Amino acid sequence: MTTTRSTNDSSTQDNSTHGMGTTGHLTAATAHLHPPRTRRAFGTAKKLVAAYGALSAAVLITVAVLALTGHQVTSFMWGRSGGVLASAAVIYWMTVLAARGTRWAYLRVRILSVLMPIVIVGIDMIPGVCPLWFALIQAVSAVPLAAAAFLSNGSQLRAAFPKGS
Repeated sequence: MTTTRSTNDSSTQDNSTHGMGTTGHLTAATAHLHPPRTRRAFGTAKKLVAAYGALSAAVLITVAVLALTGHQVTSFMWGRSGGVLASAAVIYWMTVLAARGTRWAYLRVRILSVLMPIVIVGIDMIPGVCPLWFALIQAVSAVPLAAAAFLSNGSQLRAAFPKGS
């Protein structure tokens, strides 16, 4: 049995781009992301979004444990807790991309970090849609994301992405 090697060595390719439009090299467009205060702000934003994800996972685990122990769990609770956890993963991914200089990701983080807590609390306030305990722990899970909204919409991170960049 013989094996053949491909002559197309991937290590010779230009590694200046790393998917989704981000670059591996410091450019004029991303130089504004490197001041220590900006890096710290993005680090804090990532931690807040990760906390949102961890609390969202706790909600889903609580629903699963209740279901396994014979308590009543609705399909709304399953779908809602799973959807909120999925949103945490997507927002975290976009926060990482924004920290690397991707403007579209930053703009979406700004919007989603404001909207998601409002949507979470707003839907849970509809009478009869879910039990009070579920609405409360969902609201608690939204608190870190609301904090990330203040940070991502603050002047420090907005200055890192001036209009027209």
